Amino acid sequence: MASPLVEVWAFRPLVWNFAQRELKGKYKGSVLGWAWSLINPVATLITYTLVFSTIFRAVPPPLGNGEQGNYTLFLFTGLIVWNFFSNTVNGSMTSLVAVGPLLRKIYFPPFAPVAGGAMANGVQTLIEIAILVVVMVVLGNVSATLVLVPFLCLLLALFALGIGLVLAVWNVYYRDIAYLVGLALQILFYATPIIYPPSLVPEQAFGLPLRALLLQLNPVAQFVEAFRDVVYELQWPSLLQLATLTVLSLATLSFGWWVFHRRARDVSEEL
Repeated sequence: MASPLVEVWAFRPLVWNFAQRELKGKYKGSVLGWAWSLINPVATLITYTLVFSTIFRAVPPPLGNGEQGNYTLFLFTGLIVWNFFSNTVNGSMTSLVAVGPLLRKIYFPPFAPVAGGAMANGVQTLIEIAILVVVMVVLGNVSATLVLVPFLCLLLALFALGIGLVLAVWNVYYRDIAYLVGLALQILFYATPIIYPPSLVPEQAFGLPLRALLLQLNPVAQFVEAFRDVVYELQWPSLLQLATLTVLSLATLSFGWWVFHRRARDVSEEL
């Protein structure tokens, strides 16, 4: 596990340059610029809140301070996790193709644009988390559990980056990967309790243990639930849950790094 972290650290200036490149180009040419980083999630929040809390009348669990549940905040905590995961996976998948012309001209470690893109997404996520925490402070829904937020964000970043490394290489050789991943992420979004509380998932359906499949065997659902535990419900996740997420994140990153280094050596010839 030391190898990927040591190598990324050794090339950290290059990784940060790619992150800056991603940040500067994200809203280049738009009139509102970085305001879109707030407008997009706010528009999504309003849409889902109107549909699911007003029309379908989804009832969120109560806040950790004992106050009545707030669907918008319940949704926002889940969307933060999902947005970072999906944006990192999608961004990593296309990063090598995007820098293909540059990679053919000069040599640089192929992982640098992948890691830089993940770092840029992390900046966006930090903005969203800061907004959420401020709202929670105003509502008085805060506790010592918030100290786990940076740790959970780090684990989520390692997990998403591990998947992104694999997809980045596969997307170079098989361009259908982007379409398959888009479909898979769409299905995964609705299979994860983001817009609905986990209590709505039945134990059994169609002869299958539906709740176990959607919650216990869904890694993204585990991250969403852990994040909601510490930010929304102000509960400490169990040691088993934290250990599971840690092992899962490190194992995913290690596998992704192994696949990436096996195939990335010849990637410039395919670009």
